[in-house]
Amino acid sequence: GIKWMSSLEAKFEDTKDKKPTAEKLERLRREKINRFRNQHKISVQGTDLPDPVATFDQLQKEYKVHPKIMENIQAAGFHVPTPIQMQAIPIMLHGRELLASAPTGSGKTLAFCIPLLTHLKQPRNKGFRALIISPTRELASQTHRELVKLAEGTGFRIHMIHKAAEAAKKFGPKSSKKF
Repeated sequence: GIKWMSSLEAKFEDTKDKKPTAEKLERLRREKINRFRNQHKISVQGTDLPDPVATFDQLQKEYKVHPKIMENIQAAGFHVPTPIQMQAIPIMLHGRELLASAPTGSGKTLAFCIPLLTHLKQPRNKGFRALIISPTRELASQTHRELVKLAEGTGFRIHMIHKAAEAAKKFGPKSSKKF
């Protein structure tokens, strides 16, 4: 038989029969992520970028960040990541290169210190395993302070070298700590 219906009913019936396809679900997910980035004024460029995180808890669940580091983040009073942390931490945890720009006080130091400690996984007696070069002593001191707080209880040893002569004596070839 012939089924008679209005064009409005035909449109409704067409949408009722269709199941969401993988492409449609992926498109909806991308739209949601783009809305999140726009809402937090996060601008990114590149391909195959990891999604931003909305909470620090996601770091432990999705990226297996050390529980003690997570505890130290909470103890330091950080409850919600800042926009730079939301996007920069996942990018760096995926081993990607990053050039980021954000205002002073926006959390850039924590944004690169968390992935650094996560990549190192655990302390080892193999000398220096990471090096952060800062343009000023003030920034070096701030970075050192943040890393010490973040790594507390993990066994990592954090050093700040600000005088080459002192460093040569402390860590040079004639010292017991050869690096």
